[in-house]
Amino acid sequence: MDAAELVERLERFGGSEPERRAVARSVRDLADSGVFERDEGYELTVDAVLDHLADAPENGESDGSPADRWNWWLGSLEAAHGNYARFQVRRWQER
Repeated sequence: MDAAELVERLERFGGSEPERRAVARSVRDLADSGVFERDEGYELTVDAVLDHLADAPENGESDGSPADRWNWWLGSLEAAHGNYARFQVRRWQER
């Protein structure tokens, strides 16, 4: 998982750079844990993350920011498998 590439490519969803970095760190933590690959049967890649985040609704459940999209997808994974809430992005420091 190339976190630097992910930060750059998350720009398509807006949000600040600190928010995108926080999401990329959480993605990296999830990838490193092996939990996703075990549950879903494939490697967590930048393209896979972006595809799933693109599916997030923008109708009040998510405002479309990277963190909201990430947390929405993790909520789906949590409902299906459990053990994903710990990878949610709860806050980041703006500079």
